[in-house]
Amino acid sequence: MHAMRRPLAVAAVAAAALALPLALAVPGAAPAVAAARPGGGHGLVVPTDRGWVRGQHAEGISRWLGIPYAAPPAGALRWATPQPAPRWSGIRPATSYGSRCSQLASGNGPRVDSENCLYLNVFAPRAEGWGGPRHGRRGGLPVLVMIHGGGLTTGAGDQHDGSLIVRTDHIMVVSINYRLGPFGFLDVPGLSTSALAAGGNYGLLDQEAALGWVHRNIAAFGGDPGRVTIAGESAGAWSVCALLTSPLVRGDFRGAIMESGSCPSLSPDQARAAGLAFARQAGCPDAATAAACLRALPEAKLLDASASYSPEFAYGGPDLPQPVARAIATGHYARVPLLIGDNHDEGRTFSQGLTGLTRQQYRALVAQFYGKSLAPAILARYPWTSYPHPYTAAYAIGDIWTDSGFVTGIGGCPNQNLAAQFAATTRTFFYQFDDLHAPGLNRDHPGYQWGAGHAMELAYLWPSFNNGYSLYDLLTPRQLQLSRQMIGYWGAFTTFGAPEVPGQPIWPAYSSDRLMSLRPGGQTRTITAATYGAEHQCVFWNAASARPPG
Repeated sequence: MHAMRRPLAVAAVAAAALALPLALAVPGAAPAVAAARPGGGHGLVVPTDRGWVRGQHAEGISRWLGIPYAAPPAGALRWATPQPAPRWSGIRPATSYGSRCSQLASGNGPRVDSENCLYLNVFAPRAEGWGGPRHGRRGGLPVLVMIHGGGLTTGAGDQHDGSLIVRTDHIMVVSINYRLGPFGFLDVPGLSTSALAAGGNYGLLDQEAALGWVHRNIAAFGGDPGRVTIAGESAGAWSVCALLTSPLVRGDFRGAIMESGSCPSLSPDQARAAGLAFARQAGCPDAATAAACLRALPEAKLLDASASYSPEFAYGGPDLPQPVARAIATGHYARVPLLIGDNHDEGRTFSQGLTGLTRQQYRALVAQFYGKSLAPAILARYPWTSYPHPYTAAYAIGDIWTDSGFVTGIGGCPNQNLAAQFAATTRTFFYQFDDLHAPGLNRDHPGYQWGAGHAMELAYLWPSFNNGYSLYDLLTPRQLQLSRQMIGYWGAFTTFGAPEVPGQPIWPAYSSDRLMSLRPGGQTRTITAATYGAEHQCVFWNAASARPPG
């Protein structure tokens, strides 16, 4: 099923919702390198290919924060392929996060103006000596590389502190930053001087550079470069799908996790049109001179102009030779084991801004989004009277958006169809996050029933994921039990390529047409593909996707 494209009228709503549930704290820049020499590090001084770093012990694990994996993409390196980080002498402190990449103020937190942001973070079981494999395992530990979400416009690696996963699963975690918004994804004639970046996917190239850093350096921290799993949520899952199809990183990972994602990409013409529209917004209206005009602008003005810019990956270059969705559908991707899933009520995160709509406005919105010919059938399946007050419209639209995958194919029927595509060509494990009372991502609408909304599973895996207050601290004992199960499954998948955990419900591959329903209080169980399809009215939506709009 092809995801229904979001109309321009709701692009800003969807982009804001995708960017909503991220941490508020914005760390400062990485510290200067200390004037010291290697030695006496007690397991925390580690060599990298650019210099030595010193980490710290915390919460029973070792961590190295704010390690530069590429040069700051500023000045002449803005809109260039990522270049090697400068070498440093002595020992560089790696005890605080590097700056986030440039992004506007949002539900994530305050605005960030920084092009010096290509940092990553390493979390490992407590180390007792640097160099070579550790922890009694030949070849080092499995490595989970987490790619943050945020609509390709916001977010950072600092929201994914891997301490709990590392301590529980005895694996390693790496979290990364990458360029965002128009700094990371922009195609304007003459902007790039490299064939590698012809599509303007600078942020994706950053992710690939980070994977290259892991491949070259992770063994020194105790990890196995041959056992790397990439993971991402929302835009991070878009990234994972794109990386699966990119020839540039083929062989750099052996497993993948996609949480609440899809596989979107723009054609070269679409990407160029979006890039020139942004250039006009930034004050550079002439296509012939737009690249030079943009290069002359300060970072702050470029960021100011990006409020309505919704970036996506562009295909047609060496990094993404063909449409990402087509590559998956035709089997032209890295066929590694895959764990993929979504949340039961994805759309309720996106629709929360529509709480005040009247019944008449609800009907008009459905007709606007899906066409007048299809609207009556949708309204009959999602009747106003079946949803509670006072946020009736938000609940109804949230369910419609979930089931149809309205926001770039996230959730519901498109996600089930994507999982089936993967299962036809690689070992695939499908899940639905079904905690219908997960802590809400904000308190803007008292009593709002979030259900299992978009991004609400993240706090169960990453206690550092918050939205101005700790979501993890709000988990009940039953929800903490689900958190432990999920961490066990994710760790086993990273270690073995399958979510097989002794003492937990058996999770079959999706080739059996069964998926895992992740529920609190020890109620996690498998359900059938038919049950999932009935919950999201997929017979209807799969048929509707084949109809022309009208």
